[in-house]
Amino acid sequence: QVQLVESGGGLVQAGGSLRLSCAPSGRTFSPYNMGWFRQAPGKEREFVAAVKWTGDNTYYADSVKGRFAISRDNGENRVSLQMNDLKPEDTAVYYCAAARLGLAVPTTSNGYAYWGQGTQVTVSS
Repeated sequence: QVQLVESGGGLVQAGGSLRLSCAPSGRTFSPYNMGWFRQAPGKEREFVAAVKWTGDNTYYADSVKGRFAISRDNGENRVSLQMNDLKPEDTAVYYCAAARLGLAVPTTSNGYAYWGQGTQVTVSS
């Protein structure tokens, strides 16, 4: 069983930065594609970023391109999300997720098998 734990959320002003981290609660030996999603109150959960299990390929939602960067530690399936130039519309609960290997790195929620509990990110204007 893969259990993921997020950390690094908080309250920041617009234009600020945060770095989110996600790690399995136990050791994992199988590689996973890893992703970040977010969900604001009353809104659907949306894709933010993903990284291939090798760490060589990354994918971003248009809304965060140029501002966010995803990275990973291949050996531990740990993943981070560096968020720069944060905007109020980035306010949401952020979730990390792990997907079993397939034909492509998924960018939808139903492509991921394991999820963390989420960490709150609030950006004030």
